[in-house]
Amino acid sequence: MVLPILVVYGQALEGATPAMLGLALGVYGLTQAVLQIPMGWVSDRLGRKPVIIFGLIIFAFGSALAAQASSVTELVVGRALQGGGAIAGVIMALLADATRPDQRTKAMAVVGISIGLSFGVALVLGPVVASAFGLQGVFNLTAVFALIGIVLVVFLLPSPPKMAEDNQQHLEENWYRNADLWRLNAGVFLLHFVLTAAFLIVPLLLLNHAGIPKEAHWKVYGTVLLLSFVGLGPLMRLSEKGGKPKLALITALLCLLIALAVFQMDSLRGVLIIGSGLWFFFVGFNFLEATLPSLLSKRVNPHRRGAAMGSFSTSQFAGAFLGGTLGGLSLSYTGPKALLVTLALLLIVWAAWLVTSERLFDFER
Repeated sequence: MVLPILVVYGQALEGATPAMLGLALGVYGLTQAVLQIPMGWVSDRLGRKPVIIFGLIIFAFGSALAAQASSVTELVVGRALQGGGAIAGVIMALLADATRPDQRTKAMAVVGISIGLSFGVALVLGPVVASAFGLQGVFNLTAVFALIGIVLVVFLLPSPPKMAEDNQQHLEENWYRNADLWRLNAGVFLLHFVLTAAFLIVPLLLLNHAGIPKEAHWKVYGTVLLLSFVGLGPLMRLSEKGGKPKLALITALLCLLIALAVFQMDSLRGVLIIGSGLWFFFVGFNFLEATLPSLLSKRVNPHRRGAAMGSFSTSQFAGAFLGGTLGGLSLSYTGPKALLVTLALLLIVWAAWLVTSERLFDFER
């Protein structure tokens, strides 16, 4: 919800600059990145559910603090505390614990789709709530959602079966010894780097080039996201039923590159052009967001899954932090075009590294 509105609504806060707003957008990812592996490590020993509940409590406190911010510095502090609820890796580890290997891809896909749907709903809901209640209302709502999450975990989420004690080192299965897992970690890092940096630019394109008032941005996001499922379906079928996950991933990356090219077009003036770029962006992003954790879960020793998923989530949120922070600095000293070209080059480098793997997709066949 914060992603499409912080840059435009945050300008009213004391001390607001592109660099500081980029920091406010990205610092959430910094604290998430720092704490994902420790939280995963603790969950391997104390259990997943207690750690998830603790993380949601921290996130709720951070949301309440951000809601009361009168300056961009206070907003940065609140966002950093929000990120202290670093439970993404723990949640994915719990899902992997509770599913059989032959059903795990389906389970990960369902969760990935729900993440994609929530991302879409949030892009629509954020501008609607902000137009009625301001930035404060958005953060208050995130605090309420965190409290609802705690209720769901306590009363509705089943505990996964306990695994037998593991006294072996499983050196060949440790996530940090497998180059393919680092390919996936690098991929999710870049995915969220590009997402956060691009959304320092996209809301301003809609406002300044398409002439759409900030209160109406949700209409664009909602329409494009619904239409993006038309493109997401064929990619999912190509990956799962077609047995060509590598081709599907490369296609998704091409979608992101097309989107970045559209965003920097000199002739960019209308909502249809910007909307077409957003369509390619959401198709590529949502597919990769659903696919990468599923690929990783199959390469991890179950007894190290919390730490491994933590490393994956650390990469994800490190990308969000650096995308917001470095993106804001880039906009301050260069401009949108230079930033968009840099994002495209980073994706191309990762794609070149990805296709060199001979084993990453073997188990998908």
